[in-house]
Amino acid sequence: MTTQGRTVRLFLVDGTPTGLLTAEIMNWTGHVLVSSRSRLPDALRRDEAVRTGIYFLLGDDPDHPNRNRVYVGEGDNVGDRLRMHVKDPRKDFWSRAFIVTSKDQNLTKAHVRYLESRLVELMRAADRANLANGNEPSSKLLPESDIADMEYFLDQMQVVLPVVGFDFLRPKIAIPQAAGVNVPISPTSAIELFLVSKKHSIEARAVEQDGEVTVLKGSKATAKSGFAVNVCQALRDSLIQDGSLKPTTNPEVLEFTKDVLFSSPSAAAAVIFNRNSNGRTAWKLASTQQTLKEFQDAELMGDDGEHESISTPEPVDD
Repeated sequence: MTTQGRTVRLFLVDGTPTGLLTAEIMNWTGHVLVSSRSRLPDALRRDEAVRTGIYFLLGDDPDHPNRNRVYVGEGDNVGDRLRMHVKDPRKDFWSRAFIVTSKDQNLTKAHVRYLESRLVELMRAADRANLANGNEPSSKLLPESDIADMEYFLDQMQVVLPVVGFDFLRPKIAIPQAAGVNVPISPTSAIELFLVSKKHSIEARAVEQDGEVTVLKGSKATAKSGFAVNVCQALRDSLIQDGSLKPTTNPEVLEFTKDVLFSSPSAAAAVIFNRNSNGRTAWKLASTQQTLKEFQDAELMGDDGEHESISTPEPVDD
């Protein structure tokens, strides 16, 4: 089934790209207000700030480089809740606030408590940011019709958030537990990749979708160091620190202990090789043996273009 397009209406409140921003979707009662921390006083003077709603606080995680930290909360008056958080030293991390209310003001306390609980579930499943909430919000019971309405509300939030720069709710790529080079990946837009280096005795498997790459559990990375440049060194060190990359019986090889999401093919390759690497030429399609670059270039040419002949590539040995 083809996904229908939809319109997201963005409004720059003061006409500048770094000021207050509102976002709406046609036929959705939700209203979104985005503010930097420095502009929060202006945001709290708006009508939305005194409504019942959900809010997110987003910033860099000081304990985990290359990861964001997010706090999700709710309140009858979101402005009052945000004023409390500004004074809380445990929440000094955040730099942007995202406030979701209802244009028809029909969100109740029970509704936003349900949304908060579901949002924490979705954030944990997506694993794109570290959750700053100390307590797990309990799921609140709602009538069946209200649950259906709130799930629709959540669906629209998941569309709007990435548009305004909040991608922590985007779901992971669905990867079968027994995924292998001959096992199709769902959804169909995902591409299964592999990377092999005889020189470093490593082999890795991954799935690419929408520019992101998920390196699969069991993939190998080099333990060697001393390379000239690795722009992803902090990310690699963080993965080793949190146990996502662990030593193996081979002192020169590390292993991924879980599926790990990377923002690009090159970031994934740089972590695996422990040096800067062009991921588009390092990764190859499991189905055709093309490099990712060859595949993407052929896709750009289209059916009417002149495609170059593709030979089976050798493993990466540089």
